[in-house]
Formats: sequence, C-alpha cells, structure tokens
Amino acid sequence: MQRRQVSKTNEKSAALLPQGELIEQFYKMLPFELTKAQKRVIGEILTDLNSEEPMNRLIQGDVGAGKTVVAVVAMLAAIQAGYQTALMAPTEVLAEQHYQKLVGWLNLMHLPVELLTGSTKTAKRRQIHAQLQTGELPVLVGTHALIQDPVNFHKLGLVVIDEQHRFGVHQRAKLQQKGESPHVLTMTATPIPRTLSLTLHGDLDVSQLDELPPGRQPIQTTMLSGRKRQEAYDLISREVAQGRQVYVVLPLVEESEKLDVRSAVEEHQKLQTKIFPELAIALLHGRMSSQEKEAAIAKFREGETNILVSTTVVEVGVDVPNATVMLIENAERFGLSQLHQLRGRVGRGAHKSYCLLMSGSSSPEAKQRLQVLEQSQDGFFIAEMDMELRGPGQVLGTRQSGLPDFALASLVEDREVLELAREAAQKVIQKDYTLERWPAMVAEWNRRYQKMMGGSILT
Repeated sequence: MQRRQVSKTNEKSAALLPQGELIEQFYKMLPFELTKAQKRVIGEILTDLNSEEPMNRLIQGDVGAGKTVVAVVAMLAAIQAGYQTALMAPTEVLAEQHYQKLVGWLNLMHLPVELLTGSTKTAKRRQIHAQLQTGELPVLVGTHALIQDPVNFHKLGLVVIDEQHRFGVHQRAKLQQKGESPHVLTMTATPIPRTLSLTLHGDLDVSQLDELPPGRQPIQTTMLSGRKRQEAYDLISREVAQGRQVYVVLPLVEESEKLDVRSAVEEHQKLQTKIFPELAIALLHGRMSSQEKEAAIAKFREGETNILVSTTVVEVGVDVPNATVMLIENAERFGLSQLHQLRGRVGRGAHKSYCLLMSGSSSPEAKQRLQVLEQSQDGFFIAEMDMELRGPGQVLGTRQSGLPDFALASLVEDREVLELAREAAQKVIQKDYTLERWPAMVAEWNRRYQKMMGGSILT
C-alpha cells in the first residue's frame, strides 16, 4: 500500500534511455564478461528507468557478486539522459572505496566524480556545492554528509544507496528529496531470507544477484577450538612468508569484565609483542577517528602492514586482494550472515584463501551454526539457515525492539502462505489503493495495527 501511494502521489520520474553510448563504452572497458545474473538485473533496472513511475529497487547480492558494476550501469543511464546521480554509503571507508572505483572507470569516460564526507575540507565542500548546482558535476559519492550538508543538485535523476539497512527511512527519504522524484536503487551485501524480504521490503522490487563471477575460488573455512590456536598461527606465518596479508577480527574493542572474549586492543598488543614481534600489525576499531581509520586501512591496502587486528569495522568496504587469511575470534558470538560477510574480505585475489573460526564455546548449538559456514559459501542459503537456527528477531537484531511475533505463522516454515498473502495484498491495492471499498477490512487492519503498536502480539 505504501508503495502504491508513492507511485500515485509522487510527481512523475524521468524516463531514462534504456541504452546509450556511455553504457556501451563502459561494457568495452570492463576486463571481464558480466554474469547472467548481472545481465538479468541490469535488464530489470533499465526497464524501470524507462518508466515514468519512480524506480524503487533493492539489489541483494552476495559478497563479490558485482553489485557495484550493476549500479554504475544505472548511473550511466541517468547521466546519458542528462541527469545527475548520487551514491550514499554508511561509512567513510566504504564511500572512499566506491569513489576510488568510480573514478577509475568514469574518468576514462571524461565524467567527473567527487567525494563528500565529514572529512571533506571547507574549500573543497564549497566547490562541490557550486558544481552540483550548475550541473557540471554528474556524480557525487558520500556519506550522511549528502543529506546533512546544504547539497543542492541541478537535476538529480538517480539515487543509489549502499548497505541500505544501515540507514533510517528518514535518512533515505531526505536524499530522495534532493531531486524531483528521482529513481532509487538500493544495494545490500547482506542476503536476507526470502520470507523476511517479503515482510520487510514489500514496497520494493527485489533483484537477486545469485551468481558469482567465474574464477572466484572457494574460501577454505575451518572451525578451530582454543587448543588448536597454534595451527592458526602457523598458517598465518606461512601466508605472510609468501607475501600475503591477514585479518584478525574480534567482537569487542576493549576487554570486558563481564564477557570472556578477546578484545581488539588486547589481542593487538599480544600478537605484536609475543606472537609475531617481527611483523607489522595494525589496529582498527570504531572508536578511532576517521583519519586514523583511513590511515590504518590505507597502510594495509598498500602492503605496509602484515596483519590488521580489527572489530567488525572491516565487515563491509575493505577490499584488499592480497589478504588471504581471515581469523575470527569468538566466532560463536557473531551471526552466520555477519561471519559470511567477514569471510568475504578474503578470496578477492588470485591466491587460495582461508577463514578460521575460533570458537570458545562447547555448546552443540554453536558448533552446528559454525558448521554451516564450513559447508557452504552461498550467502542466501546461510541467511536462511541463520533464521532457522536463531529466529528472525535475532537475525535482524530486533529481538529487543519489537519485530512482531506471528502467533499463527512462522517466517521460517510458512513461506508459501506469506507469498500468497503478498500476492493477495497486491491485487487488492491494484483495485483500490485507498481501500475505501473495503471498510470492514480497513477497520480490522487498524484494530490489529493498534494492538501491535501497543505491544500486543500480532496474530
């Protein structure tokens, strides 16, 4: 219903050309062939862009499935039609990485790209604002600064939002309001089980990039207990000796008295002084300033650092093809989808890669969960198993914040019922999106909604 209201009440969006010189030029530049999944999703996007109804599409793609390439094609379609585009990412690290990729491609096509974050200097910020207003800047990449700044586009036609679940609804809406009903393309590398997708993203068209580019090697994933820690250190030594690099990821920044988990600060100190004193080991966590984070990642990216000890700041956006080992401490404390995201930081180059899951738990449930990672590289399968083993509330991190429980339906077991319910709802909305011809249904819907908002179970 929300989606129908948007399409009815919003002004018409620009119908953008489905093909053009820029897109063809981009295809010729790529050193690889697009996968069938990429071609299919690009086709869906270009069909949307050729419509006057605003596109509102979510791309779900596994780690390394090539979402950025798909997004660039959409951006080029908008630029070809004379419009500007904006790409918003949740962190400066990820925004910087998108910026570097886009510059590498678009500058060869004589298309300027700029980056706007909280770290952008005042003089540069003013220059970007001016070029946006005149229309001479076609592509702007940034963080929340895109909505917090007095950013005014001359003619915004397409908004791309990466890792969209990290932004609030109002934040996404504020960026859309920078243009007149721009098309919206959102992306996530966190596969969401189809049943959850139906309930959470009912107002979006969802495209799945469910195929990895050829040549990507599977990552050897092994679960280890504390007694086998030396095996992990031996592997790290062998890989570093061959010129490779290593991530060590921990759930906490500093030691906690309540939780017996290894902290990033403590582990960094231990590895540097006792285990690998001869190696260059850097520390990365969310409490560091933007400049400190960027400096740590830049050194790792450029090969100056052998090992990067980090919290989950590296979950998205850090792309170092030379890194071949991901050691995750207290792996039982992470969700399966999050572990899969972390694992995706390695295996991005030509060398065989390894993911080591160090577990401090002896519970059968923890072992069962981690065995899923050992047996599968498929993010969509892993997301389904995560929901089956932990339940939707924990998978989404909403156990404490009111994801409704369904007394008669299960998000895990009742997929067919949910799909039928969604189809029925779509048919009703198509006939009358105001629902005026069904007053009894509206009254019942309002009654149940009020019960849910009052904290009662939604049945």
